[in-house]
Amino acid sequence: MNEELVRRMTAGERREQILRAALTVFAAGGYSGTTTDQVARAARVSQPYVVRLFGGKQQLFAEVYERASRRVLEALAAVAPGPEATREMGEAYVGLLADRDLLLLLLHGFAAGSEPEIGRLARHTLGESYRLYRERTGEGEDEARVFVAHGMLINVMLAVGAPEHAGEDLALDALTVCTFGSGLPVALAGARAEVGR
Repeated sequence: MNEELVRRMTAGERREQILRAALTVFAAGGYSGTTTDQVARAARVSQPYVVRLFGGKQQLFAEVYERASRRVLEALAAVAPGPEATREMGEAYVGLLADRDLLLLLLHGFAAGSEPEIGRLARHTLGESYRLYRERTGEGEDEARVFVAHGMLINVMLAVGAPEHAGEDLALDALTVCTFGSGLPVALAGARAEVGR
C-alpha cells in the first residue's frame, strides 16, 4: 500500500482540519445555530474529540473568529500609507470577497458579541479596521467610519445573498451594484463557489 495513503494525520493537521470545517459550518449556521457535533461531522472526527481539543463551542468559535479577523486585518495592514491607500484598502477588502465564509463568519461574530470573548474580538476587529484606515490613508473620522460601515454593508449583502439574487428586486439590485462596484464579479464568483459545495 502507498505509504502516503496510510499516513495518519498529525495532531496539528487534525486541528487545522477541524478549524477549516468550523469556519464553513459557523459561516452557514452562525454561532447560536451551530453545534460542535455539526463541526465534528463536517471535519469527520468525533464530537468528543472537538470538545477535547477546543473546550467547547465558544472557545472553538472564538479561535475561528480570531483567525478570520486576523486575515482581514492583515489584508488591510498590508496596504502602505500614502495617496493610493484609500483605493488599495478598498481593493484589499474586495479581495476578501472570494472567501465568502470568512466575511459571513465575521458578521456572525458581530451578532454573537454578547459572548464575552467573541465580543472582545469583534470590537477589536472594528476598532482596528477604523484605526488602520485612518493611519494608512490620513483621512478623517467620517471617511474611516464610512469605510468600516461599507465593509459591514458588504457582509450583510453577502449574508442575504444579494449578489446571486439579481432581478428579484430592482432597488436591491441598485444597492448591490452600488455596494460592490468593481467587486461584484468577485462576490458572484464566491456565491457560485458556495452553491457548488
